[in-house]
Amino acid sequence: MGHKFAEIAFTPNVRQLQEEYGSRKSYARMESGPDYHDQLTDKEAAFIAQRDSFYMASVSETGWPYIQHRGGPQGFLRVLDEKTIGFADFRGNRQYISVGNFKHDDRVSLILLDYPARARLKILGRAEIIGMDDADRLKKLQLPDYRAVVERGLLIKVEAFDWNCPQHITPRYTAEEYEAVLKD
Repeated sequence: MGHKFAEIAFTPNVRQLQEEYGSRKSYARMESGPDYHDQLTDKEAAFIAQRDSFYMASVSETGWPYIQHRGGPQGFLRVLDEKTIGFADFRGNRQYISVGNFKHDDRVSLILLDYPARARLKILGRAEIIGMDDADRLKKLQLPDYRAVVERGLLIKVEAFDWNCPQHITPRYTAEEYEAVLKD
């Protein structure tokens, strides 16, 4: 089996294009051997804990992809174990597109970026909606000092992940990061 992200993402059409453009040989090597990149390690957990936002994709009943930005205080996205991440879902624009999509298709894709370090982590998984009536599981996701209204929790069972190359990531800095650099 090998690299779990490749197993999911490298469909026959993708492999055909890799062959046409000359990258298939190197990706074929990563697909062999024992399974890996399906359980988060300390490296991924540390990266996730430092994020204050991420992008999340879902798929609608009509087959359209939908991408949404999710944000909160640093560490609002939590690693619960090597196969599970989750977050308290704060009230936003109240369109409920992602949540509605998960009722139809629980597949989810996340992209987490560290712009200053030019690092990117992609995660594929399956989303589970945690209702307000499930206090025990929701408690693990809540942030007591953050004043946003929590409407539900989302747990994501990690199927696979991959780190991307930094080649085209433009460094960007938050106001806090910029101020820290100026103080040094």
